[in-house]
Amino acid sequence: PWDLFKYNDAIIKSDFEIITKGRTSASIPGSVKVTGDNIFIEESARLSHCIINTESGPVYIGKNAVVMEGCLLRGPLTVGDNASIKMGTKIYGATTIGPNCVAGGEIKNSILMGYSNKAHDGYLGDSVLGYWCNLGAGTSNSNVKNTGGEVRYTLSANGENISAGNKAGLLMGDYSRAAINTSFNTGSVVGPCCNIFGRHIPATYIPAFTWGKEKYRLDKAFRDIENWMQMKGKTLSAEEKNILEQLYKD
Repeated sequence: PWDLFKYNDAIIKSDFEIITKGRTSASIPGSVKVTGDNIFIEESARLSHCIINTESGPVYIGKNAVVMEGCLLRGPLTVGDNASIKMGTKIYGATTIGPNCVAGGEIKNSILMGYSNKAHDGYLGDSVLGYWCNLGAGTSNSNVKNTGGEVRYTLSANGENISAGNKAGLLMGDYSRAAINTSFNTGSVVGPCCNIFGRHIPATYIPAFTWGKEKYRLDKAFRDIENWMQMKGKTLSAEEKNILEQLYKD
């Protein structure tokens, strides 16, 4: 799974060529400073008083996306449809902010899949968040060990540690959330449907359906997921419930 952020640079560049071929970008607003000419803005996007550098890779701003005042953005970068980049956000490439996501703080070489939030100060680097994830204010992750050595991921409770090189951050499954000021260690894996909170640094492997240090009751997980989805006008489908029920049994 860490290949997602390791190869995101090349993938963004390739996708940018495909999605913009033969099309004309919206004009750059007068208050926006852009370096380089490798940018594409959809007509319905809104940008104001931000700085964008495309010299290292393209920047794509999707439909109805909002880039607020004071943002510093470097390509390669994708901001998906209906996504919001909050005031003062710093984003380094290669990063993908998925559709309907909210991004804030400092983000580098990471992927936020649809409807996920990293909306406040804190650092996210060399990481992947699944769908419908939320990182509380001040949450950060480590992507490099203090020794500068090899980072190894554990992908299952009884699985072996697998090398991912010397830069590797957080892998978080769908529908998982972390409380404010959570600090994730280098090479952390959080399964789907987890609620991470507590006074201690979380373990580097957290299995699916974890609630603090206990097992998440399925009915409670569904209730909490529904609460989050309602904030964005969505509901949990029967198909999604069936998938999660099977995962819970397994």
